[in-house]
Order: sequence, then structure tokens, then C-alpha cells
Amino acid sequence: MKVFKGIGVSPGISFGKVTILRDIPFVIPEYRIKKEDVEGEIERFKKAIKETEKELKEVKKKVREKLGKKYSDIFSVHIEFLKDKLLTEKTINLIREERINCESALKRALWEFLLFFKKNPTKVLKDRSKDFVDIVNKIFKNLGKGKEKTADFKEEIIIAEDLSPSQTASFTKDTVFGFITEKGSATSHTAIMARALEIPAVVGVSNIIENVKEGDKVLIDGDEGIVIVNPTPSVINKYKEKRERILRYKKQFYILKKLPTKTKDGKEIKLHANIELPQEAITAEKYGAEGIGLYRTEYLYLNRNDLPSEEEQFQAYKKVAEIMGGKCVIIRTLDIGGDKFASTFNYPTELNPFLGWRAIRFCLERKDIFETQLKAIMRASIYGDLKIMIPMISTVEEVIETKKLLKKVKEKLKKEKKEFKENIELGIMIETPSAALISDKLAEEVDFFSIGTNDLIQYTIAVDRINNKIAHLYQPCHPSVLKLIKQVIENGHKKGIWVGLCGEMASIPEIALLLIGMGIDELSMSPISIPEVKKAIRKFSFKKLKKISEKIFEFSTHSDIINYLKENLKIE
Repeated sequence: MKVFKGIGVSPGISFGKVTILRDIPFVIPEYRIKKEDVEGEIERFKKAIKETEKELKEVKKKVREKLGKKYSDIFSVHIEFLKDKLLTEKTINLIREERINCESALKRALWEFLLFFKKNPTKVLKDRSKDFVDIVNKIFKNLGKGKEKTADFKEEIIIAEDLSPSQTASFTKDTVFGFITEKGSATSHTAIMARALEIPAVVGVSNIIENVKEGDKVLIDGDEGIVIVNPTPSVINKYKEKRERILRYKKQFYILKKLPTKTKDGKEIKLHANIELPQEAITAEKYGAEGIGLYRTEYLYLNRNDLPSEEEQFQAYKKVAEIMGGKCVIIRTLDIGGDKFASTFNYPTELNPFLGWRAIRFCLERKDIFETQLKAIMRASIYGDLKIMIPMISTVEEVIETKKLLKKVKEKLKKEKKEFKENIELGIMIETPSAALISDKLAEEVDFFSIGTNDLIQYTIAVDRINNKIAHLYQPCHPSVLKLIKQVIENGHKKGIWVGLCGEMASIPEIALLLIGMGIDELSMSPISIPEVKKAIRKFSFKKLKKISEKIFEFSTHSDIINYLKENLKIE
């Protein structure tokens, strides 16, 4: 048995036999052609381009029918790549000038592109290079020099160095039980497709291909990012129990979702969901979310070559508002930067992108982009209970400048005779220590706080949360983090505003209960976590949780606090 750790990008537990999809090597013979054959060779290349475009359009159509426009637009980018003059003209020029076969000319053109990607190793260009190789692979296939393994699978766990979006789109959860890749990120096309298809997936698993063979049995935990090759019977049983427990919760939540989210002594807590795409609001409703506590809008800007228009954004926000039917929907404004980059923006190379030109810092410099988004949100506000939330605040000045811009947006909408809700609530994310420490001043400027603990933890303890070598130092219950959270809650309440929390801490039942004891008003998490947290809340009294929250400040280490919580909050 071997255990590997990667990035869980699509939740769920699955078990099946291994099928390895190996990359097709570009072993392309190069040969000279006669002068009179040059134009014929160029025509052969153009025909392969047309054939590839036709195939991509068919895939795009099928994906749109199955998953919707958001996912099919991925293939619009691929089709645009096909029309890239640098690729086509470079290939045609090589055929003409060097009189070589089109396969070899295409291969040379591809290597030039890959060299460019290699010299510009940003995350976005890495993702784009995968897409580019996928497209060229299809052209080779249509030239008769390549082949592509079909998606004729049955109860398989697919393992590959990487998967193209078109390969992923051909999978179904009835035939492919899960997939694992050595490369990839949580924001890649493939990860987005996996979540949409509800297929458990783990990416970024180093050297997995070297350690498996066809027919091996593999277990995937897409929540934790764990891959187990040839697990023992006891491990299989452990994960079977976990999967059955999840299924039981799914059955229970249909009853549980109708019950109020209150402690035994009547303290009410709002349980909201974090979402990235409008369609996920349906999943949030299914799991009993009482609203959307964090709608990450940056996914409207990723995986495309242009900026989303005001109308496109308006339709996306309106859709979520209508799905939630009057329940709270908190729209976080653009949080590009850090670990998320869009190809449409000219980003400077930064040594510390998480501390760099991102989120509100980017938006206040690119007010044209920010203003378009604010207009779209304001227009959608009449269709539900929408609120605006600004990320990565570190100074009071950033809030004041945002409020001025929002006022300007309202004036423009009035001139354009477009409807909007005048009194829309404005909140901020508290995810920097500076914001937490001046939260008393910030509370005077906004209607609510949402504590973003994922970043607050890493900034407070100075620990990179995606660095596996120091993962043990990433401690949500580090006393310093809890003190900052407590301070933010108290400062918010003193100024009469409500305080929520939307980090991963909210989805851990024991920690969620601790936060409630500390006075938090709202918790937002992945939809799938809501039933378990709700069940825990209904089991305890607020009086007991308050006593526990006061006691934990006597401890000096994360492990002491966690152990205390587990001993005093027995959750079945």
C-alpha cells in the first residue's frame, strides 16, 4: 500500500482499477518535399485545422448541453487558438521556405510556443500551454500521425500526467469513478470540469505514474486530496464507512434542512455556502444553505481571452439571486492575484504574489474593471438580497475610496435609468492582521465583516498554506489567530454590525462550535459541510459553547486547544 498527497479539486470518495493515459510523444518524421508538392502539403495542413475546429465545436456543443455555457466557453478559447496566426503562419512558412512535411513544420512551430511558455512560467501560461498541446495533438491526429485514446472506460480511476479539458469532458461519473493527475491546479480547466461533472479528482500528485501499473486498485479522497494505491482491506473499510457516513448525512439533511439552525437554548446562527459558479447555488440550496456567504466572482475572469462585460456579470449575479429566492447572497468583488491570475491582465512578476498587487489593491488601480463589476452587482441587486463584500482590506483608506467609487456607480446608473437597490449593504473581508487590529475603526465604515481565515491564518503565523513542507505549522486554532478573531467579533458587535466567517475553519464542526461560543453570527462553508455543522449546532447549548470559548484562551498551543475541544464536544 502506498499513500500520496495532492490537491483535492473535486470532492467525493471513489475506488476502482487504474487506467493510465500516457502522453503521446511527438515522434514525427521529417522529410523534404518537392517544390510542386508544397501547396498540396499546405492544403493538407489547412484541412486538418478545419477538421479539428469541427471536432472542437462538436465538443463545445455537447458540453454546453450537458453543463452549460460557462464550461463550453473553455472550448471557445481552444477554437481561438486554432486561428492563431503565429501557429498557422509559422507552420505554413516552414513548409514553403524549408520544403518540409506539414507534421514536422507544425512540430517546430509548437516547440517555439512551448519555449515561450517556458520562458514565461506564470501559472496562467502553464495552464494555457497544456491547452495548446491538447489542440496540436488533435491536429496531428487529423493529419494521420497521431492517435488519441478514447474515453471507453468502465468503473475506472484514470491516472495521467495531465488531462485536457476535452478528455475530461468525455468522462461520465457512471464510467469514470475518479481521476488523478501529476500536474494541475485547483483553478485549471480540468479541475473546473471535474467539479461540474461531480467526479472525484486529485491533481498535483507527484510521481504517481511511476508508482502504479494498469489494473492496480486505487482509492481517491477528493476532499482531502489523498490517493491510496492498493489499499489494505482495513483502509478500504475505513473509507467505505466514511463514504457511507456521507451518504447517511445526505439522507438526513433532507429532514435536517427544514429545521432551524439553533443551539439547544435558542441561539440562532446563519449557515451559508461558499460558491464559485452560479450553478453551484443549486447545490447550496440542496444542502440546506440559508444563503450564500461567499460568491467568488473571479472565476468569471479566468480561462478566457477577454474581460466579462457588465451584461455578462449582471446575468451571472442575477441568476444566483433568483436561485436563492430572496435569501442573502454576498458577492465578493474581484480577488485576482495571489494564486489566481487572468490572461487578460498584464501582471508584473512578483516574488510574493499573496502580498502583492491583488484583490482591492488591483481593483482600486484598475477602476474601469472595478466599476463595471460594481455596476453589474448593483443592477442585479433588485432580484434578491445581494450584498457587496470587498476582499484583502488592510487600511481604512481602501474602504473610503471604495465607497466613493460605489457612490459614483450609483450616479451613473441613475443617469442610464437602470434600476438598482439604493441601500445595498457593503461589507469587507477581515483577512489581514492589520484589518483585525483596526477592526474597531473599520466597523464604523461598513455594514458587516466576514473573517477570511484561510489568509488570516497564513498572514498571522507567516505560514504558506499551500506549502506541504510546513503544513503542520498551518494552525487554525493557534492562540494568536483566535485572539484576532475574538477581537474582530467584539469590535463589530460594539459598533452594531454582524460578523461572519468564511474560511475552512467554519466547516470543522468542533471549531465551528467554538466560533459560535465566541459570538460569531454567520458561518459560510462548502455546501457539503453544512448538514454536519448544522447537526452539531443543534446538539449543544450556547451557554456551554460560551464557557468553552472562554476556557480555550488559557491554553498556549494549537494542539492543546484542539484536544480540549474534542474532549468537551463529543460529536457523533
